[in-house]
Amino acid sequence: MAKPNLILLSLLTFSLFSLSYPLPSIAVLNAEEILSNSGFVAMALTLDLVSATLTSQPPSATIFSPSDAAFSYSGQPPLSLLQFHFSPLAFSLDSLRSLPYGTKIPTLSSGKSLIVTTSALDQQVSLNNVTINGSPIYDDGSLIIFGIDKFFDPNLEVVLLPIQSPSPDLRCVASTTTTRTTWSYLSRGYSFDEASGMLRSRGYSVVASFLDLQLVLALVDRPNLTVFAPVDDVMLEYVGNVSEYSSLFLRHVVPCKLRWTDLINFEDGTELRTFSDGFTVKITKNNDLLMINGVPISIPDMFDSDWLSVHGLHKVLEMPETPVVQEDESPSSEFGEEWIAPDRSEF
Repeated sequence: MAKPNLILLSLLTFSLFSLSYPLPSIAVLNAEEILSNSGFVAMALTLDLVSATLTSQPPSATIFSPSDAAFSYSGQPPLSLLQFHFSPLAFSLDSLRSLPYGTKIPTLSSGKSLIVTTSALDQQVSLNNVTINGSPIYDDGSLIIFGIDKFFDPNLEVVLLPIQSPSPDLRCVASTTTTRTTWSYLSRGYSFDEASGMLRSRGYSVVASFLDLQLVLALVDRPNLTVFAPVDDVMLEYVGNVSEYSSLFLRHVVPCKLRWTDLINFEDGTELRTFSDGFTVKITKNNDLLMINGVPISIPDMFDSDWLSVHGLHKVLEMPETPVVQEDESPSSEFGEEWIAPDRSEF
């Protein structure tokens, strides 16, 4: 009976993926092979059956896959429970470890989020009181799959305490008054080399090239930066337009270091200044999904150091369109009527 149940489960998840970001076929094929070889046949079969429907824009996703034993024990799961195990954000293990107790992680189950239940003493990550089984089963940077031994309980009541995260750096909030920031060549030994290498390995080579210019904020003691990095697929159309490089890069960088937990602690609608004069980014939230100028952060804390945070985007932060002023081609009199040239034929 187990195999028919797996097939029914797989067919059911066709509708699940219609609600989510599509996944590249090569990622699905690689993931399903690794899942199958790692004792997660149910999820491997699921991805195999839906792979033909998952080819479109670049995605991001974290899948928390129950083991085959969990499927056998629990029986056929409802669609809403399956959705509860998919997040539209790509979280690395380090990112999950950095999230304080009580942090909400958005899922594809409408109105429901996973809750970080990792305590300060825990060595392993816990979500909804279910332990994540160590390192990812699959990780290509955008699609990350973790194994778990049982299903998450969406009805679990977790006592939410105030999130104990460092207070965010408020110097980049647009409403605060600061002196004009300046840029200088990298000094005092700070380097983007590690961040650039990571970005290139995950398909963010264009932003990595900008970082290699070694421009940083010159603060009194040290640089503190946050970079919102669009993926190469959406940045390639800007390659070659050299005159736009400066504006393109600077509007994706804010002059303070903000991790994902810092960003979600800002009030909805907070605006942050960037290094592009007059350009700000607005933080908005929708069902625990964090957006910058309407663009979702798809890979939180893709890179993090003590002075630099990088978050992945799947769209570019566009400049606002300048209204086109149409000039009246026909001359008019001071009384606003259309001017008509006199007939001089009789003269």
